[in-house]
Parts: sequence; C-alpha cells; structure tokens
Amino acid sequence: MVVVPPGFAEATIRREGEPGRRWVESLPALAAEFLERWSCTPSGPLMHGAVGVVIPAVRVDGAEVVVKLGFPLSYNTAEPVALAAWNGNGAVRLLARDDSRFALLLERLRPLRKPEPAPFTAVGRLVRRLAVPAPPGVPSLAEKALGWAADVPPHAAQLGSPLPARVVDAAVANARDLAVDQPAVLLHGDLHFGNILRDDTGQRHDAGLRAVDPTALVGDPAFELLPLLRGDWPAVTAEPDLRRAVDRRIAEFAEAAEVDRARVRRWAQARAAESALWSRRLREPAPVTAVVDALAALLV
Repeated sequence: MVVVPPGFAEATIRREGEPGRRWVESLPALAAEFLERWSCTPSGPLMHGAVGVVIPAVRVDGAEVVVKLGFPLSYNTAEPVALAAWNGNGAVRLLARDDSRFALLLERLRPLRKPEPAPFTAVGRLVRRLAVPAPPGVPSLAEKALGWAADVPPHAAQLGSPLPARVVDAAVANARDLAVDQPAVLLHGDLHFGNILRDDTGQRHDAGLRAVDPTALVGDPAFELLPLLRGDWPAVTAEPDLRRAVDRRIAEFAEAAEVDRARVRRWAQARAAESALWSRRLREPAPVTAVVDALAALLV
C-alpha cells in the first residue's frame, strides 16, 4: 500500500481545504488503481512535490517508470499536452495518461544536480530543443505577462511597497513590452535545475538532459532563465563581481538557446520582481525572498 507522507498531506490540506483532504485520503486507492491499470509494481517510496506525488515502479515488461498523480488544478492540465508534443525530445517520455484523473505514466530518468562543465550553455541548448510548435490547449505567456503588468503595482502597494519604485516600474515596462509579438512555440515554464534529469543515452555533457514537470506556456524561450539563476545563486554570489557573474550566465544561456540577450535579461527582471512580491505573500523564508529581491534590482 502506498503511504502518503504526513508533511505533504498536511500542506495539501492547509492549502486546499476540504477538497485537499478528500484527495489526500483517496491517494492510496488512486495509486493502487493506476498501478494495476498500467501493469506496474511499486519499486520505491512515494515522492512528492508541492501539488502531486510520484511513485517509482517497474512495469510488467521490466521498464522502470513512475506513476505521477497530481492534485486537480487548472494549471496542471497543460503538462500532458506538452509532454505529448515533445514525445521524449528534450523531456521525459509520456507513456500513458488519464487527464480526467490527473494521472501520468512516465519513463524513469536519473537525478542530475547540475549539468557540467557549462550548465547555462547546456540548459540553453535544452530550451532550444523544447521550442517546438505549440499544440492547442497550452496557456499564453503573453497573457501572463500582461497580467503581471497590471497586477504588480497594486500588489506591491498592498505589501507596503517593499521594492524600490524603479524596480517595480522596470518590471511593469518589461512585462508589457515583452508580451508583444510572442512566438507560437512551447516553453517548459518552470525550468530549474531540479526539473532537469538525465537519461543514459547521451555521450556529450548535455546530450542526455531531459526536462520534467513542465507548467507549459506558449511564447518566448528567453523567458526561461530566472529559475536557473535562482538555483545557481550560491555560485553567483561566490564570484567577486555579482553583476558580471549574472551577465555571463545570461550571455551563455542566450547564445545556446539562440535568443536575444536583452530579452533574457528583461524577462528575468520582470519575473524576479513578481516573484519577490509573491515570496512575501507566501511568507517564504527571508533568504529565499532576498535572492529575488537582489535579482529584480540587479537586472534593472
């Protein structure tokens, strides 16, 4: 029987209320149903993110797989659409799906701390691979950016204006300007180092990189950088010149992804400012908020 970690259960119920409680209580039976349907045997303890669980398993043919069960949320609906469009090219391969139950059967990939020796070049190449024509049913980055442009100033005011006015003004201008003329290509949407795994087929340092857990958007691949900068912040701050360290990573990513460097910078600034406000709203730890505060100001 699949055991739901108490911390995940408590966080889900606190966030989602009674629907969350019912879903958590249904998880053991839901897991058993899909393991049986897809002829799988569990091969490790249940793992989880913020809004879903993953069960390592072995299929009857011997293939190592995972069964992923997500809490029913509107922004989870694009994940199987995106994975089907990529079909294993730069992303985890989707083997089966039940969209009505937010259930996925995926190939199992290997952990990866960070691509070496040039992580931002490697991930830039991965972003280029993922930028395929977007299928129907994926949310628009342009609409998201226009929402930021409208929401960031009042959101900042509600929080007591924690960011300098120049940072907020830059974020609004960047989001508004970048929303125009978006390409109709598919984006991951939340591409941090924890969402990049490896298969066992690649010979070059970047050849086997595969993305998992996309939120999925249609729009500009230059959008993808901010979570990578956040994840690499200890290495950034270890360098003597912070601005030069960030600029070098922007340049490496932009060249490899074949996108405009200025757009990468402007997207990252807008995302950082918006994230800094939500970090406060969500009461994230002060060091987490400090990273996006620093990036929002540095990238102006």
